[in-house]
Amino acid sequence: MTRPDYRLLASATQNKDTAFSQQERADAHLEGLLPPAVDSLATQMQRVLEHLDNKPDDIEKYIYLQELADRNETLFYATLMSDPVTFIPLVYDPTIADACRKYGHIYRRPKGMYLTRQMKSRLKEVLRNWPQKEVRFICVTSGGRILGLGDIGANGAPIPVGKLQLYTACAAVPPQGLLPVHLDIGTGNEQLRDDPLYTGLREAKLDQQALDELLDEFVAAVNDVFPGCCIHFEDWQGDDAIRYLQRYQQQALVYNDDIQGTASVVLAGLLTALETTGGRLAEQRVLFAGAGSAGTGIANMLVDAMVQEGADRKQAQQAITLFDKQGLITAERDDLNTSQKAYAHDMPAESDLQKVVERVKPTMLIGVSTQGGLFSEGVVKAMSKLNDRPIIFALSNPTENAECTAKQAYEWSDGKALFAAGVQFGEEKINGETRYPGQANNFYIFPAVSLAIYAARPARVDDKLFIEAARLCAQQVSKAEREKGKLYPSQADIVKTEIAIASGLIRYLFKHGLAGVEEPQEIDDWLQTLIYRPDYA
Repeated sequence: MTRPDYRLLASATQNKDTAFSQQERADAHLEGLLPPAVDSLATQMQRVLEHLDNKPDDIEKYIYLQELADRNETLFYATLMSDPVTFIPLVYDPTIADACRKYGHIYRRPKGMYLTRQMKSRLKEVLRNWPQKEVRFICVTSGGRILGLGDIGANGAPIPVGKLQLYTACAAVPPQGLLPVHLDIGTGNEQLRDDPLYTGLREAKLDQQALDELLDEFVAAVNDVFPGCCIHFEDWQGDDAIRYLQRYQQQALVYNDDIQGTASVVLAGLLTALETTGGRLAEQRVLFAGAGSAGTGIANMLVDAMVQEGADRKQAQQAITLFDKQGLITAERDDLNTSQKAYAHDMPAESDLQKVVERVKPTMLIGVSTQGGLFSEGVVKAMSKLNDRPIIFALSNPTENAECTAKQAYEWSDGKALFAAGVQFGEEKINGETRYPGQANNFYIFPAVSLAIYAARPARVDDKLFIEAARLCAQQVSKAEREKGKLYPSQADIVKTEIAIASGLIRYLFKHGLAGVEEPQEIDDWLQTLIYRPDYA
């Protein structure tokens, strides 16, 4: 007796649910197992939207969408890609911060892989348990520094899930080869360890040597089990983030979005702003409020971009000043890491940010401090006194950590500021004109970079690829958009934008002999054959 193929209904990648045709139901012996109506994908999306409208808050919408992804991947991505402006904030920032805080309490079913310190010496064997044998990307976190939330251990597991979902939703990277991984190394967060619903190891974090050994094994295991796989490091503790990028960059296909993606998207916004203010990047003076891995990573990429414009490296470093919780990063301080020392200048100590602005006279102020409200009225007015169009980026997230709001930046600068934040603020009316604050969100960069890697298969990537991505992203902002104060492309056209950026990056990889595949005659036509489309085959 022929049995119905229940696997079709249980498989997120194969399930069409009410969209199975009558013939498909008959062929797979699914008759009677579904409601009789045969829906189109559009009708199913209408039902999804109605469900979402009835949810009381964004975290419930997040939970619903993740459950949808678990049962019908096509419908999930069709929904996200139909209205990125609405849905990307629900599956990633800012909603995902709340999802991470509550992860043990909203957990429904496993997503991706959960590797632990207890699997040391067996990671290769465990990775082989993943059912998909051709994995092209792994996004891995330890939960050590999530979205300004600090060390949240296993509660960081939604982060690699969300990042990889944006690969597909923003740049049409096929989802089948994407693997989210949480590497549980313990946590120093005692409150979480005491939570009975916490899903991770209730152990203190590994010491540095043990962690290094575990990461060495992990990278080697990935390269062996999934040859050619790109490892995307996400939300690692500051020093670890820098060290591991440097440690593996020459031996494996890796990148760190917190460092390289953040730097690239900030560079993209600054290049767009310079189209309004005039001048070259190499001529700017940049002040960073925040000197962690994000701040130094952005600074390093700005220096490289300035050097590409012809600046001397030492002079470019001198044009960048760092400020942290202890005040100015100066040559006299003895608490600096290697990355910070490159920007430690001979100048008097100062712990008042407004006084630093007045002394340094920056043309660009970039906040990566996680200190909400750090850009006071005095700071913004000082920037406005120095610059006709002050460039102010308040990049810390979630929203309460932003150094200032868009409204504050515009009001305190009398509408002159060219402003971007790490979260999306709404448009503001100032002096009878509407200003559109930018969102310096990495999703403009890392999905496009990943699509380029997916297509061209380079053996390695470095900061030069991310600098190119920034320039290509800035080129997507039209003059009319810049005149409205926009610093980034429209999110409504995110897939089109990212495919265009990826196309340029693929050309860059072929031009520099970095691609691992034969160059096609028509790159754009070839790329269209590789991208994912959320429809029922």
